[in-house]
Amino acid sequence: MRLKDKVAIIVGAGQTPGDTIGNGRATAILFAREGARVVLVDADVDSARETQSLIEAENGTSIVVQADVTKQQDCANFVQETMRSFGRIDILHNNVGIGGGDDEILSLTEESWDRIMSVNLKGMFLSCRSALPVMRERRSGSIINISSIAAICSAGIVAYKTSKAGVNALTHQIALENAKYNIRANAIMPGLMNTPMAIEGISRARGIPKSDLIRERDGRVPLGGKMGTAWDVAYAALFLASDEAGFITGVVLPVDGGQSARIG
Repeated sequence: MRLKDKVAIIVGAGQTPGDTIGNGRATAILFAREGARVVLVDADVDSARETQSLIEAENGTSIVVQADVTKQQDCANFVQETMRSFGRIDILHNNVGIGGGDDEILSLTEESWDRIMSVNLKGMFLSCRSALPVMRERRSGSIINISSIAAICSAGIVAYKTSKAGVNALTHQIALENAKYNIRANAIMPGLMNTPMAIEGISRARGIPKSDLIRERDGRVPLGGKMGTAWDVAYAALFLASDEAGFITGVVLPVDGGQSARIG
């Protein structure tokens, strides 16, 4: 087992309801399969408990903590609950992100900008800042932040793109500041994924059938002409969380079927 005896916090361990599995839930299940004791953090406690039931069905170990990552006290609380239950933190996986209400710059409202930036960027800042003192004291840890290829590719949605570019910069700075404590920080940039948040959310927002949306998104992926799944993100996260990636920090890894490789 690649994460045997490690303790992993998954922030965003629930998911939007839908036909498939989300990135946070898939990562939580995979980490538990690989031997980690998993702390399932989500604002939607019922969805986190659904993830917990899936882990328990495979004899994994997990606890659930409700938290709003835009609030410092909530982030401090899930760290405290982790320490009370397991006595250590080896992995922090930040998966929370939203994009609803985004638009091009002249149509984007100030309220939508503030909400997206608060959840996507401030939330990761607060989560990392809360867990880092514990990791520094133990002089070890792995932080994985979920970004998006929207950070570096044309997106047409200004707040989400800017927030994810900020996640990349935040991850890079955390890696540099904490290398002397043997703490690693890396980011993953998923491309077009067949997840509930993407398919159900975009289908509803654009008023088009899910089957048409899936076909359209599949056609934009160079590798095999098909979107990735949450398991693709989860396996990338597993590698970055594991000791196999012990000499890797400050990396922003695209998991996108070659979309970000298109230049020109």
